[in-house]
Amino acid sequence: MLYLGIDQHAKQLTLSLRGSDGNVILNRQVSTEPKRFEEFFNGLKSRAEADGYFAIVEVCGFNDWLLLALPNFGCTEVILIQPEKKPKVKTDRRDAHALSELLWINRERIANRIPIRGVRQVIAASPIDAENQRITLLRQQAGRQRTRATNQIKHILRRHNLQWSMPTKTFPTLKAIAWLKTVKLPSWDRTEMDYHLGEFERLTTRMKSLEETIVSRGQGIEEVELLRTIPGCGYYSALALASRIGDAKRFPRGKSLANYWGLTPGVRDSGDAKGRRGHITKTGSTMARWLLAQVTQHVLRRDPVMKQWYKPIRARRGSRIARTAVMRRMSVIIRNMLVEKQSYTECRDAMIARRKSQLKTRNKRAA
Repeated sequence: MLYLGIDQHAKQLTLSLRGSDGNVILNRQVSTEPKRFEEFFNGLKSRAEADGYFAIVEVCGFNDWLLLALPNFGCTEVILIQPEKKPKVKTDRRDAHALSELLWINRERIANRIPIRGVRQVIAASPIDAENQRITLLRQQAGRQRTRATNQIKHILRRHNLQWSMPTKTFPTLKAIAWLKTVKLPSWDRTEMDYHLGEFERLTTRMKSLEETIVSRGQGIEEVELLRTIPGCGYYSALALASRIGDAKRFPRGKSLANYWGLTPGVRDSGDAKGRRGHITKTGSTMARWLLAQVTQHVLRRDPVMKQWYKPIRARRGSRIARTAVMRRMSVIIRNMLVEKQSYTECRDAMIARRKSQLKTRNKRAA
């Protein structure tokens, strides 16, 4: 069995190949040009013969083609991991060597389908989930770009103190847009206003098209319909969160999803500093955390049970930490919803009842 560490870049791959004894037998760079890539990996396939080889690569924004190509060239297992913090001395060759060594050390765990220790292993999304992730990401980007165009329009009005003349108090509205197209401005400001209005209308059309696509893709999916029982969670948020969770059964406990999304605090246990908690790790999907923060705002407005739990934490630690605590609790509920196939209210009540039972048992032991 051979063990291949790959440091991937756009135009080249830095490779470190180890034999069954752990020694490096090949160390080189290969172009990602299809002809050269196929030439090298066809040779590697012949060298590995029937046993094949294991490969490990760090996750990046353009892994897709490589993950699809490797199994066609004799790779029996591809391990995708989250990159760690950058060391002080970093080169592509060092990174490839470290990856192949990590792969060889954990060869028995990989063969037995046991997660690798000491690294954050990433499960590649299914083709459908990958498409849903891209669509919801495009929707998020379109919304942010439209917000920037809106802010630029408001800035032009403030520059000329024209915000008081707008026919409606809020923007965007149909009356406000019609007024902005005819309002008198200096020549260059008029050109800039027309440019931003064109961007605004174009992005609005794109958002409507994406939202229609999201609704059509989310309808009939059990996980999406379950997540929509959360107050304030529509098709966009539900589809985005469901596609970034995948198979919820791979999370053994409710807190596992909170850790996966980087909502659990970091810990420094060293010397006399025992149990010192820091900021949340933020190691998971940034979009999942952003969406969960938006949903949490609606939950705190509409769910009196969650708001009652939130208030004492806010009084004790402040609103930011309290909202993060609610997000962490929401991730536990979401995991339980998808595993138990229950609605938000059912999983919330079950979690609260379980927590009360745990506290009662703890108090009895203390007494």
